Amino acid sequence: MNDPADGATRRGFLTALASGAALAGLPQTPALAEGAEARIEPFYGAHQAGVVTPAQTHAYFTAFDLTTGKRAEVAGFMRDWTECAARLTAGEAPPAVTTSADYAVEPDNVEMTGLDPARLTITFGFGPSLFEKDGHDRFGLKSLRPEAFVDLPNFPGEQLAPARTGGDLIVQFCADNPQVAFHAARVLATRAYGLATLRWVQSGFVSDYGPGKTPRNLMGFKDGTGNPHTDSPQDMHDVVWAGDEAPAWMRGGSYIVVRRARMALEHWERTKVAFQEQTFGRRKHSGAPLGKEGEFDVVDLAAKDGDGNPIVPENSHVGIARRATDGGMRVLRRSYSYNDGANMIAERWPPWRQAMEFDAGLVFVCFQRDLRTGFLPIFENMSRFDMMNQFVTNTGGGYWACPGGAREGDYIGRALLEV
Repeated sequence: MNDPADGATRRGFLTALASGAALAGLPQTPALAEGAEARIEPFYGAHQAGVVTPAQTHAYFTAFDLTTGKRAEVAGFMRDWTECAARLTAGEAPPAVTTSADYAVEPDNVEMTGLDPARLTITFGFGPSLFEKDGHDRFGLKSLRPEAFVDLPNFPGEQLAPARTGGDLIVQFCADNPQVAFHAARVLATRAYGLATLRWVQSGFVSDYGPGKTPRNLMGFKDGTGNPHTDSPQDMHDVVWAGDEAPAWMRGGSYIVVRRARMALEHWERTKVAFQEQTFGRRKHSGAPLGKEGEFDVVDLAAKDGDGNPIVPENSHVGIARRATDGGMRVLRRSYSYNDGANMIAERWPPWRQAMEFDAGLVFVCFQRDLRTGFLPIFENMSRFDMMNQFVTNTGGGYWACPGGAREGDYIGRALLEV
């Protein structure tokens, strides 16, 4: 068994984890806002938080590439990251750590003084390249890669930029305050110094429409109506959580897929609402399936109009998704919108103008028990036939295995990294 402390000591990293005492002049725990305890999401448990947790209003995704080739060092900073995450989500300062003779990461949480934890969750995932990269079993973990964690192909129409795609590790930070989420991301990135580097980051947001209300994406349509019920243990068992079919380290975990989907909003907003509804397969205002009255009414793929045409177009977004659900292919969506300013783009529709346009869209996020019965077969059809494809282009993302949760005193991924 690898001792994670050995590698960390060799690299001069994590050599002085604090026992919890504050450094002189720096508060170990900032003053929390009144009622903050009610806005703490538990970190430890059978499952990682941030999967079935009710979506917070802000997210920050960070993908990392490992610069160490030693599994013990990966285990060392995953242990540290876990402790940090537990403290940050509770509104506490992270422990101090010495990174070299000249530098030390002090528990300076002053930035958070007066802010509550804002329901912060921190979720970790391991990418395919942790198990094998360029044909090399770099950490001796290849044989422990789950069968359900299959490689995803290059889907038609995707334009995945390498600088926005993949990563050995993914960390999802979600909170009801964007500063809280970003602060947590910076803390963990700093503590990985010398062992991992940032590959890409992506922020996201979703408005709070109220309890029980489905949020809307930037196209104006409700997003997530067809989700399985997160309050149903059976749904989560069937759709989200890896079970006995998975290696021990993955049981109670889930597989995350992230896609940065740029929307051609200028093009979309020049189309008629009737065409938009045909594209989605739902009414824009109510969210009801075409031909129905309520948002949660069952989609009727067999219904015909007076001319014998399907009321819900076969290649509409909802039409394809419903056929996938009927075929037993389901995922839990947990997506966010994004707005990254504007840049030059050549449009893919007449008159094919080149202009500055909004770089905005959807950070599509989904969790599933098995990629082979989740995102993979669903998107194989969507990437070819979905009417939405004329308005949306995937430009980045990836897929990762998010292990089960940890007990207090343990760390995320130990059952994988200490074998």
